Amino acid sequence: MSETYYAGCYWLARSEPVESCAQRLASFIQQLGPLESTWNRWHQTAANFEKARKRQVHTDEATLAKLMMSKAHRFMGSSSFWLWAGENEDETSSVHGNCGSASIHSCSVCALNTGSRGSVGERVLTAPVLAGVIRAMALAWEPETGIATSHAHLEQLKVDQFSSPGTFVGWIMYFADFRGPVPPLPTPVQVEHIPNRGTLITLTQEKFTVSNPAHVALAADVQARLQDAGLLTPLRPWGT
Repeated sequence: MSETYYAGCYWLARSEPVESCAQRLASFIQQLGPLESTWNRWHQTAANFEKARKRQVHTDEATLAKLMMSKAHRFMGSSSFWLWAGENEDETSSVHGNCGSASIHSCSVCALNTGSRGSVGERVLTAPVLAGVIRAMALAWEPETGIATSHAHLEQLKVDQFSSPGTFVGWIMYFADFRGPVPPLPTPVQVEHIPNRGTLITLTQEKFTVSNPAHVALAADVQARLQDAGLLTPLRPWGT
């Protein structure tokens, strides 16, 4: 069975108006387009694929703000979103999450999920593309932390729905500057600083998989180093 992958970024207790969240979402989607051709056309959900295909969304700030202001997308000061892209039902991607909440009990998030099958999976599930996704998240959303990795690796680490984002490693990671400096990491790990944002870490340019013992060992090594450096901590309220 092939591994499935996801990318996500997270932050806590940062109150923002809907217009600001829509601006961030529009910026993120705009940056996704050059990474994958099917990410240039987004839709709302519907009862089935054919109906959803007819619900294309213009991804400008004004349109997204109107969508996120609707009653169905507002909850306790937070604005949610859920869009999907794809040319056929078996090769779709989705962008979903929420933004704007001041709550210290649940984090804000933007996540991208894409299938592992077909030509889209072949194009997207690579280090350059997923690093581009996390970089776009860092630039658009200004999160505290971000990650792209396989669900199988999370299961191996015993990460569950109650595990705090930022406390475990993955194929590609991001840490905001205020988390602290990134320590020296072993080869073949690549480290890129994003000015005025944070640090992007890519474990390997190969497709990361738990079926490769070298990948698992590298992830464990990096986990220990980041843990010792104090980077793998739960999210904190924004600005503290």
